[in-house]
Amino acid sequence: MTLFRDDGIVLRTQKLGEADRIITLLTRGHGRVRAVARGVRRTKSKFGARLEPFSHVDVQFFARGGELVGRGLPLCTQTETIAAYGSGIVTDYARYTAGTAMLETAERFTDHEGEPAVQQYLLLVGGLRTLAAGEHAPGLILDAFLLRSLAVNGYAPSFDACARCGMPGPNRFFSTAAGGVVCGECRVPGSVVPSSESIELLGALLTGDWATADACEPRYVREGSGLVAAYLHWHLERGLRSLRYVENSN
Repeated sequence: MTLFRDDGIVLRTQKLGEADRIITLLTRGHGRVRAVARGVRRTKSKFGARLEPFSHVDVQFFARGGELVGRGLPLCTQTETIAAYGSGIVTDYARYTAGTAMLETAERFTDHEGEPAVQQYLLLVGGLRTLAAGEHAPGLILDAFLLRSLAVNGYAPSFDACARCGMPGPNRFFSTAAGGVVCGECRVPGSVVPSSESIELLGALLTGDWATADACEPRYVREGSGLVAAYLHWHLERGLRSLRYVENSN
């Protein structure tokens, strides 16, 4: 029987029995972890209030054996709040739907429990911090998070040079299957011709050029979001359930 300590973001919770919950977290050192929190559904449980989605917490786990992820679920025995991002997210519909899509994305990209995913963890912490602070439009923050999540998992799209032959940009065609923009010679069936402004926006979001992103017109933001959603769908092989609510909130 071993104690583990790690900090993580609560991705989601599930009811267990009459008073318990299964908590899914993305942790710094152990990747995605599912654990049982006893008694957290009781009305007066301060412990449970700390283990809500969007919370950044320091958690102590109690596991049987020498591994945190094993045959049975470990127990959450202690938790301390590092940052309660939910308080700045759940009261605003646009932020909440964007944040929910971020949590779902992080869980989908960390499908093997117990495997460290430090870059994905740091992206999620930074994305939720920015979202809670209201520094940029929620849709822009979400698209930036999605693009960077794709990049750290090996699926970075190209928004300048041709994704197939490397021909310097700008290139006018975009193909999810090809990996981003492609030149006329490498154009494949199903390619689309987005506006140059939308391509510039997505490049800015990927690199963190917020001055360019914040100045973009809404019509190009919507077009860019559609490209991001299609590209993410292609690589995850199925879409995010939460994205449909983000689209409805625009």
